[in-house]
Amino acid sequence: MASRASRRLLKDFLLKRVTSTPVSSVRHFSSSSSSGTAPKIPHFSKKGRLLTGATIGLVIAGGAYVSTVDEATFCGWLFNATKLVNPFFALLDAEFAHKLAVSAAARGWVPREKRPDPSVLGLEVWGRKFSNPIGLAAGFDKNAEAIDGLLGLGFGFVEVGSVTPVPQEGNPKPRIFRLRQEGAIINRCGFNSEGIVAVAKRLGAQHGKRKLDETSSVSSTSNNDVKHGGKAGPGILGVNLGKNKTSEDAAADYVQGVHSLSQYSDYLVINVSSPNTPGLRMLQGRKQLKDLVKKVQAARDEMQWGEEGPPPLLVKIAPDLSKEDLEDIAAVALALRLDGLIISNTTISRPDSVKKSPVAEETGGLSGKPLLNLSTNILKEMFILTRGKIPLIGCGGVFSGEDAYKKVRAGATLVQLYTGFAYGGPALIPRIKAELAACLERDGFKSISEAVGADYR
Repeated sequence: MASRASRRLLKDFLLKRVTSTPVSSVRHFSSSSSSGTAPKIPHFSKKGRLLTGATIGLVIAGGAYVSTVDEATFCGWLFNATKLVNPFFALLDAEFAHKLAVSAAARGWVPREKRPDPSVLGLEVWGRKFSNPIGLAAGFDKNAEAIDGLLGLGFGFVEVGSVTPVPQEGNPKPRIFRLRQEGAIINRCGFNSEGIVAVAKRLGAQHGKRKLDETSSVSSTSNNDVKHGGKAGPGILGVNLGKNKTSEDAAADYVQGVHSLSQYSDYLVINVSSPNTPGLRMLQGRKQLKDLVKKVQAARDEMQWGEEGPPPLLVKIAPDLSKEDLEDIAAVALALRLDGLIISNTTISRPDSVKKSPVAEETGGLSGKPLLNLSTNILKEMFILTRGKIPLIGCGGVFSGEDAYKKVRAGATLVQLYTGFAYGGPALIPRIKAELAACLERDGFKSISEAVGADYR
């Protein structure tokens, strides 16, 4: 029975690749053959042949292996097999590799997690049930192209964006730089976005599909079953809102994002901390932030909402803030009853661990391992300043379950990663969850919620 399920997984894996072949390619082959001339064989680069060969090898090996194992074991094998592809992505230009990864997730060319999350990781935040606290930060799926594939990898939640009202190209390329030895990335993308209209169209289509699936499965689901997930499916969906580079009215940009995208999101984020949009970080000042949040909250609250109410509203802040800045942000968050804070975005500083790298001289925000301590210290300060009354999402430098655990103990209710995922690939996700669960059990916590802010309570 188990091997039958595993064979079904492999069959689906293969079918997706066959059916995803572009129709234009099939037509070209057919027309060439019918005309009596030999079809032109497309030219593949050496890297392309290596990637194709690796994929074929994985599929053949999987076919031989699948008949002897259960579904959970085969699922684990698929995730581990993705480690073989990571070196090939490292050979590619950073931005092209990113686009390729998003495209693969959008087409289902990534493993799908079939194993249940450890029960110790389950929690409820804002009235929404998370199967685990590990999420993908904004910046990876900027235009909501691959939500289903990314949630299928086993993330507890995925945040798309930043989304700007009007499409914009962002800053000139190259704008993404790897620091491999340091486990870091510098980017100065500048809110490259397809815009609200394109993203709303994708989210609307997915929302409709989700509702259809719920209707068709209602008869087979027990009323006593605990349902995890939100408007995007099995996981929670966050939408990160940005402003256009040339906009003179930042509040109007964020309000437009709320009006267009809030109906499809489980939570919304006001991004005022990217270092790559001129003047954006000035919105973190006490008066500026207070005025902005008030306008965005009012825009959200004036809309019609059902029983579940409006989506929670969060603000994403920078790690390069003084103690006075943090106190101002905490005061605004408490006074306006903000639903949460994301701590933190990338840093414009260059810690000692990266200063020797020639890439460190590139302008932009630094993310990855060098950001772990800086962002966790800011997280700790904000947890103390807000007295644990506001859910915090810890982001920055998470490469392991132990890293995630440090964020949780410092005050994070949820944890996000991005650069760790860029380097570690899909195999990192189940590993982080397993390691985090082991940390909790080691220290005697019965649930993830018990460990939140444990170092400062």
